[in-house]
Amino acid sequence: MVPMLAGPRLMAMGGGAVAEVPALLAKLGLCHPLVVTDAFMVSSGLLERMLAPLRAAGLTFAIFDGVVPDPTDTVVDAGVAALAGAPFDCLIGFGGGSPMDTAKAIAIAAALPAGAHLRSVKAPAAADMAALPVLCVPTTAGTGSEVTRFTIITDTARDEKMLIAGLGALPLAAVVDYELTMGLPRRITADTGIDSLTHALEAFVSRRANPVSDDYARAAMRLIAPNLRAVWANPGDHAAREAMMRGATLAGLAFSNASVALVHGMSRPIGAHFHVPHGMSNAMLLPAVTEFGLAAGQARYAEAARVMGLAGPGSEDAAAAAALLAELRAWNRDLEVPTPAGFGIDPARWRDLLPTMAAQALASGSPGNNPRVPEAAEIVALYEGLFGA
Repeated sequence: MVPMLAGPRLMAMGGGAVAEVPALLAKLGLCHPLVVTDAFMVSSGLLERMLAPLRAAGLTFAIFDGVVPDPTDTVVDAGVAALAGAPFDCLIGFGGGSPMDTAKAIAIAAALPAGAHLRSVKAPAAADMAALPVLCVPTTAGTGSEVTRFTIITDTARDEKMLIAGLGALPLAAVVDYELTMGLPRRITADTGIDSLTHALEAFVSRRANPVSDDYARAAMRLIAPNLRAVWANPGDHAAREAMMRGATLAGLAFSNASVALVHGMSRPIGAHFHVPHGMSNAMLLPAVTEFGLAAGQARYAEAARVMGLAGPGSEDAAAAAALLAELRAWNRDLEVPTPAGFGIDPARWRDLLPTMAAQALASGSPGNNPRVPEAAEIVALYEGLFGA
């Protein structure tokens, strides 16, 4: 089957690119955005880096700053209500993955029939309709949401992170300015960095990988792997920050066109039930899930190791794949990624929720893309082994 590939219509990328938002809007015939962000982006002054150019261009806008970490359907409903307050012609998601995902979900929810809930379009349904176009401006180098056809929203009634996928979630344009990441704390830098590596690696080993997604994934891994420790050790390293930002966007394009796999399927329930940041839960899972699928996807994992510079061009597949697994564990150690126990999760509640989390992981569909497709019992075993590992 010939893959149908998707990406934003326009992208501006590079240091200072946030100043180009008004020009991008003008090129697209847009002039009255609802800016979707969170309170920290406002109070920190980072949002002003985009608002000042909007004002200078004479554009009118409003701000919805009610976004929360692990965005919920109730926040999306509030955003839809804000959208109805004026004749907006687009949304701008400004911030990390949560504001961008919320902006996408608002656009999708606003196009649903009256009374319909977002869960009506969660995967495997296709959320291909949106009420308004979305422009995304990321402030972390991690989620890749600025270029993907996915959004993750928590269903508060069911305590479930919903994967919502479709063209309705695909941004019309993206502005990728690495300078917006320069003040990120080390913890967020590490978690979002491993998140972006996970996107690239899972896209590369996915059963839905294709030649174009492979090109994006290879380019992303080449940029991210040598710079993860650099941005952790020296947060002010401009060259490393720029490489990580480009890598995160390319990784987003990779998994948007190939899909993620078991790491993400298992990560979403951890975030939903225990409020572990998404990048951190991905990092917790990545070594164990890679080990689980290593034999089934050995050739692809081995090639990924060579692309990252972890094994030589002529290395045997088994040795290269083993080198990748060793480096994933080393990154978690060096970047101080906690285990679920180290994060402070109650062990009894963790055990009680394992069947529910395994069922939710499988229901998302992502585990079906893994080189080795797990049964529910195998997912439970992975969760059990992960807790204090």
